[in-house]
Amino acid sequence: MRLHVRHRTGYTYDTPRRTVVQSLRLWPTEFDGQKVHDWSVRIEGHDAQRGAAFRDGAGDWIETVSLMNVSGMTIVVEGEVETADLSGVVRGLREKVPPMAYLRPTRMTRLDQGLRDLALTAVEGDDGPLARAHAIARAVRDHIAYTPGSTESETTAEEALAMGKGVCQDQAHAAIAMARAVDMPGRYVVGYLQANEDSAVSQASHAWAELWVDGLGWVGFDAANGCCPDERYVRLGSGLDAHGAAPIRGRAQGAGSEDMDVDVRVLDAAQAQSQAQSQTQSQQGQTQTQKQQ
Repeated sequence: MRLHVRHRTGYTYDTPRRTVVQSLRLWPTEFDGQKVHDWSVRIEGHDAQRGAAFRDGAGDWIETVSLMNVSGMTIVVEGEVETADLSGVVRGLREKVPPMAYLRPTRMTRLDQGLRDLALTAVEGDDGPLARAHAIARAVRDHIAYTPGSTESETTAEEALAMGKGVCQDQAHAAIAMARAVDMPGRYVVGYLQANEDSAVSQASHAWAELWVDGLGWVGFDAANGCCPDERYVRLGSGLDAHGAAPIRGRAQGAGSEDMDVDVRVLDAAQAQSQAQSQTQSQQGQTQTQKQQ
């Protein structure tokens, strides 16, 4: 499948910031499941200085940008990616971080007794690492109902389980924490999803978990939609939790408040092209009408 992605993030500050430095993880991962045909990341509304650019140990491309005297800025990501359904298996990813490194807990993925008990109950009787991984994903889906707006960005896995509801971030954190209960490494993944009528998730920006399965490697599990990532998913990057995998991380120097507005659209490439042509024809028609008047 060929998907067209447009991701816009706008920032406005009530008072100008002296400096803004951001780390951008906004380029699709290079692996067998997806091929980038065209991709751009640009900063609008201000002159930005590009800084360090590198591929980290997890195989993600990261660039830094810095700006001076900023009152507002917009980051626009746009491009096309050809995706394939590998049943969630992340095959062909060039990375240097060993899987065991992902057994390290964070505040967001702390394994409390409730998560541990749920994990051990879920895998009881399952034979083999792949069956255990699927069992953990099912248990997360059954015990943390996907409920938009029910949690905050700092909600932990244990808090989401206690409430019995959360968003994709909470479900991914819970799956990662529960995997550690059976000595299975897990990591947090961010990306895009072409949502449809059957999807629980309506937002195009999405998150899921990847668990290390001996014999297969990293395998993705999306508890929100009860499936492994397929051709509808575009993978951007990964980390120990949502903070570590954030597509945009930054720091602004100066006092005042910040407002952020995000718009993400994922369409079939043919559909996106058709919409663009229709928009162009409409604009040409308006121009012609104005000339006649």
